[in-house]
Amino acid sequence: MDSIILLLHVLGATIWTGGHIVLAVGILPTVLRENSPAKLLEFESVYEKIGMPALLIQVITGIAMAYRMIPDVFQWFDFSNPIAHLIVSKLCLLLLTIVIALHARLRLIPALSASNLKLMAWHVIAVTIISVLFVVVGVSFRTGWFY
Repeated sequence: MDSIILLLHVLGATIWTGGHIVLAVGILPTVLRENSPAKLLEFESVYEKIGMPALLIQVITGIAMAYRMIPDVFQWFDFSNPIAHLIVSKLCLLLLTIVIALHARLRLIPALSASNLKLMAWHVIAVTIISVLFVVVGVSFRTGWFY
């Protein structure tokens, strides 16, 4: 069962992180050069259908794996345990992702235009960097990079 949970987590991370890298490196430069919010919205409407479920799968499987490593949720915040550092790092990255995504979804995307396209681009870049950091911290559970 642990292998299945890890596989689902990695597949979700692949979709989430890969999609944001494609967006940031492949789509965003054209959107900014052409000042075309429509192209960004077109990508977002397609990607959201797989990206959001992938993120949800990551959250569910991530919590399951954290619980398997440290069954006492309060111990997730015991900084004498190196694994807790990684769990808290993942939770902080998740919180940042949620805050940025909510701001984009509720404030920027409904009124996306040429005038706020650069702000939206910064949101895309931030979420892309955070998604890569998710992967780096996740790999550290196996490699011990951060403990």
